[in-house]
Amino acid sequence: MKLSEIKNLLPTLEAVNFKLASGQYVPEHFHVTEIGLISKHFIDCGGTERQEKVVNFQLWDANDFEHRLKPKKLLDIISLSEKVLKLEDLTIEVEYQSNTISKYGLEFNGQEFELVSLKTACLASDQCGTSREKEITVKTEASASCTPGSGCC
Repeated sequence: MKLSEIKNLLPTLEAVNFKLASGQYVPEHFHVTEIGLISKHFIDCGGTERQEKVVNFQLWDANDFEHRLKPKKLLDIISLSEKVLKLEDLTIEVEYQSNTISKYGLEFNGQEFELVSLKTACLASDQCGTSREKEITVKTEASASCTPGSGCC
């Protein structure tokens, strides 16, 4: 989901609910503790330089059981973030605490927001001998050295 999409949806909602892939909900007393711009500058395993940017929402539930974030308040937080951080219409990633801080994609099912699992992928499969359809196998320590063209990634 892009930032413009959530901005268009919020005025139509009475409540802001986030549902996890497990079917559980983020407690209704959650806070959006931050909205940020995350920029990632990296080189993939094929040696190609890449850059990615996402808007990050961090959700947190505390013992503040009287708190309930309304759609208008979240829209105001987004608006301030756009102004201060000069946010573009980027994809939203959501951080939420599970066993560790987990990252999710964001979708809307017509009634509520859903935190969806994100997956890793080899971005240079054409260069290192893997295909997106193949299951990636982990090499044993004896063959764990990764060199260009070895097919290790």
